[in-house]
Amino acid sequence: MRNIKIFDTTLRDGEQAPKCGMHLSEKIEMARALERLKVDVIEAGFAICSKGDFESVQTIAGAIKDCQVASLARCVKADIDSAYEAVKAAVAPRIHVFLATSPIHMQYKLKMSEERVLETVKEMVSYAKSKVSDIEFSAEDATRSEPEFLVKVIKTAIAAGAKTINIPDTVGYITPGEMGELIRYLKSSVPELDGVDLSVHCHNDLGMAVANSLAAVAAGATQVECTLNGIGERAGNAALEEIVMCIDTRREMFNARTRIQTNEIYRASKLLYNILGIQVPLNKPIVGVNAFAHEAGIHQHGVIANRLTYEIMTPESIGLPSNRMAFGKHSGRHAVEKRLEELGYKLSQEELNEFFESFKALADKKKVINDSDLEALLKHKAAPFKEQEYRLDRFTINSGNYVTSNAVVRLISGDETFEEVAIGDGPVDAAFKAIDKIVKVVPHSLDDYYIQSVTEGNDALGEVVVKIKTADGVVTGRGLSTDIIEASILAYINGLNKLLAY
Repeated sequence: MRNIKIFDTTLRDGEQAPKCGMHLSEKIEMARALERLKVDVIEAGFAICSKGDFESVQTIAGAIKDCQVASLARCVKADIDSAYEAVKAAVAPRIHVFLATSPIHMQYKLKMSEERVLETVKEMVSYAKSKVSDIEFSAEDATRSEPEFLVKVIKTAIAAGAKTINIPDTVGYITPGEMGELIRYLKSSVPELDGVDLSVHCHNDLGMAVANSLAAVAAGATQVECTLNGIGERAGNAALEEIVMCIDTRREMFNARTRIQTNEIYRASKLLYNILGIQVPLNKPIVGVNAFAHEAGIHQHGVIANRLTYEIMTPESIGLPSNRMAFGKHSGRHAVEKRLEELGYKLSQEELNEFFESFKALADKKKVINDSDLEALLKHKAAPFKEQEYRLDRFTINSGNYVTSNAVVRLISGDETFEEVAIGDGPVDAAFKAIDKIVKVVPHSLDDYYIQSVTEGNDALGEVVVKIKTADGVVTGRGLSTDIIEASILAYINGLNKLLAY
């Protein structure tokens, strides 16, 4: 079978989407999850874009050992130099250069003739090749380019040293049938593609990113560029988990496979949703809450008789735990540690000690703790913003439909204690205003706020996510408690701590 490479751009194309920004520590955590997934290439960022992007690409390049690490670069020497400096310490560095090739982009964005585009591709791919051996070239907006000119561009890039040629559907314009035809046309028109990876990068503006990617694989593409959960610009990118599970489930039809460890998909997907503070859509393929749920009687009967009647893949294949265990305040450390390992989490002794303290605190509030509670506690482990970290000491709320809500909040920072009182439009608003009197950060506003229950029941854990907006972007804060007011306060403090760390 053909091996299809998975090029993951969650940390570059995905992270640049509105409200999808990540802190350096979160990017590193996500990169390690992608490494456990065994993606072939991690595109860690756009090195020249900012000091923060350069630092994250450089850090990830030095930390990741089982994947290639790439940085994006325009066909500009300064971009290529920055990309090289960022990825040079990687086990297998790649520089990914791109230049637009469609008539509309060349005329209105680049203001270049076809001849000048070809000269630039030759010059800049050659220059990148002088830095590292593995160069990928992308013809931006390839699916709206003239096919004959696209052939010339690809031949030029390969002659200059490109080992991977990427065909992006930059604006999500193409259809699956057209994509298949384009890939077959390029393979037949460019004999030089033998021995070179032919890749696709599809956007989801018309909802066909995954279908277009799979059509390309069926037509002979050997690499797919995608993101976890399909995050990305506008309507997003092709979703990694959907592409991988489709190839895995229909392996004989595609005569292809990937090296992805599919039982890591669920864990990686949940981690990303948590980092971004995004709720998983109920009907999201593969990882949604309802993806393996059966409510209709006829479906339930079929699954009981034989799971294959209504399940074309198993929950276990993506890493969903098959058995559920309940814990309580009498549960021991060893049993909890063993269950965490079964769920795919290996903690150091220090991390386990910290986790077990959180577990015991929760056990005093809840009679039964299940897998969802354990994973929620793991997600909300102590944030790495300890240098300027404020911690909640206590709070008192007075609220009702005939009184003005007021809050008294006491925070601890280092050896100091701060206490403030404020009134507001409800208990949460009052608490946030009291916190703002204590924590002095750049001008900001509450951009989004939502609550969800982690588990069922009156004593369910409540998870609160807040989005705090500043002139430089948006940060996400998260809080977890059986008390939604406390969870809200914890989430707001978590977000402000991130602003202080920035």
